[in-house]
Amino acid sequence: MIRPIKNEEVMLLTEFIYEAIFQKEGDKPIPRTIIQEPCIWIYIDGFGSKKDDHCLVAEVDGYTVGAVWVRCIKAFGHIDDSVPELAISLYPQYRGKGIGSELMKEMLKILREKGYPRTSLAVQKDNYAVKMYQKVGFEIESENDQEFMMVCNLK
Repeated sequence: MIRPIKNEEVMLLTEFIYEAIFQKEGDKPIPRTIIQEPCIWIYIDGFGSKKDDHCLVAEVDGYTVGAVWVRCIKAFGHIDDSVPELAISLYPQYRGKGIGSELMKEMLKILREKGYPRTSLAVQKDNYAVKMYQKVGFEIESENDQEFMMVCNLK
């Protein structure tokens, strides 16, 4: 089931922002305190307090297993102040089952309904999710050594 996040669940985003950080298999896990870095904390700090904050969660058997959220922030995927940047993550055991794609499709539908012309994200080049982003309509707009900047035109 995919549904809007409830106010009392917003703190779950601290878990999901950590899960959104791409970590190569076999590498030593990044400490969870990384989410306190300002460049990451901006994705969840005071979430729900801005008009452009939107979040959906995925539930399996009554358990929240993933989230997709957007907000207009100056972060890794920033294009301009009116383009919401997207973040998505699932607990590892729920990846590769189509849940992320469904979350993305539902969020893109909401953004279209709200009249946003596009949305953006940044993703590590070797992250397997790049293919999923492309399947739901994102295109590579630019890149640096490590990341793709991807944009989905919503019109």
